[in-house]
Amino acid sequence: MSRADEIFAKNCREILDTGSSDKDLAVRPHWDDGVPAHTVKKFCIVNRYDLSKEFPIITLRRTAFRSCIDELLWIWQKKSNNVHELGSHIWDSWADETGSIGKAYGYQLGVKHKYKEGMFDQVDRVIFDLKNNPSSRRIMTNLYVHADLSEMGLYPCAYSMTFNVTGDRLNAILNQRSNDFLTANNWNVVQYAVLVHMMAQVSGFRVGELVHVIADAHIYDRHIPIVEKILKNPMYDAPRFIMNPDVKNFYDFTVDDFALENYRFTKLEEKIPVAV
Repeated sequence: MSRADEIFAKNCREILDTGSSDKDLAVRPHWDDGVPAHTVKKFCIVNRYDLSKEFPIITLRRTAFRSCIDELLWIWQKKSNNVHELGSHIWDSWADETGSIGKAYGYQLGVKHKYKEGMFDQVDRVIFDLKNNPSSRRIMTNLYVHADLSEMGLYPCAYSMTFNVTGDRLNAILNQRSNDFLTANNWNVVQYAVLVHMMAQVSGFRVGELVHVIADAHIYDRHIPIVEKILKNPMYDAPRFIMNPDVKNFYDFTVDDFALENYRFTKLEEKIPVAV
């Protein structure tokens, strides 16, 4: 069975069985009908995924692999903040009439900063350091820029990546302030697992671990029955991850350079509502 399934199920069970409810608190998120969207949460969940052993996509339900990668490339490769350049509509609720989500996500990665070696944006700086100074303990990105928060359609949830080379393997830590567990947990894990694979390949390393640190891991009230149903589903073996080995430039990757072989999952009949 998939290790990602085991981790996901364990986390969900822990949140539901021992988590803390915010039902008596005033909360920002609401459902489409205007009702406050309350959650059950756990503080600080930390998961480790050894990407050298298997690809961490759950089989308890389908995770939309191509859409995950499309959004990842939109943020990290296009460095875009306009939903019109994104294949899916998951960001539409946070965009303005022009499609912009403001100074958020891809915008922050594309801002150039001055370093001793020259001008770099955050993505290019990571690639430069991995190639030229892999022993550095300063290879990281940060999307949570306080000066720009008021101009963001949504404060970044997955806000920081720290890359670390150990031997010939590239490891990374994804820091996330908030995680809607049913909707986005495995979505984020899949995205950043792919990113580590990409960075490793273009920098000449083998892939290592992805560590996912979540400050507020929560399940929304209207998601609880769906989660309980999903946890009864069978767990299948993890699929084989395929990435085009000929791509050596980070900006040459396309969605078509990635595939999953033998991805088995249980179809989810229910539509998952999203709190905004």
